[in-house]
Amino acid sequence: MFIYSEERFNTIYTRYYKKSFIFAKSYVHDDLVAEDIATEALIKLWETMKHEEVLKPLPFLFAVLKNKSLDYLKHTLVRQEAIHIIGDYHLRELSIRISTLKVCDPEFIFSDEISQILEQMLNKLPAQTRKVFEMSRFEQKTGKEIAHDLGITVKGVDYHIAKSLQLLRLSLKDYLSQVLFLFA
Repeated sequence: MFIYSEERFNTIYTRYYKKSFIFAKSYVHDDLVAEDIATEALIKLWETMKHEEVLKPLPFLFAVLKNKSLDYLKHTLVRQEAIHIIGDYHLRELSIRISTLKVCDPEFIFSDEISQILEQMLNKLPAQTRKVFEMSRFEQKTGKEIAHDLGITVKGVDYHIAKSLQLLRLSLKDYLSQVLFLFA
């Protein structure tokens, strides 16, 4: 039967650590990871030897090293695939933004079609909401100035602007990316 002692473990560790490290490093290509795998494999060998007789410690050790290295590489592969997928998504999204910006025509933004849609939207608004919107966006007045001029509260101004912007978004939904900066 096997004799369990710290001295025996030190002998095994000294004898097999370098081989274990070299084996793991040849697959994982990372010194720190290879050190961890080698140490964990040696501990696993030792723990097994405490409970049962291991007639061939070197093949047992290399089986543990192989499995731990495989686990690490599989985990790395999954992580790299996730990073790749995320990168592809960001790349596609960036490509779409570039394409959209390339076809953006400043002449179109100020086109008669958008002006007509804006005028139709403004005509649908209640008089007070329209007046607040025009003062805010065309006369560049602040909410406080509009509230003072019209005799309403600043919260009332905010309400009318929000209401008109909601209708504007609906009316210009097909042109939104080109005209966002006009009414922001």
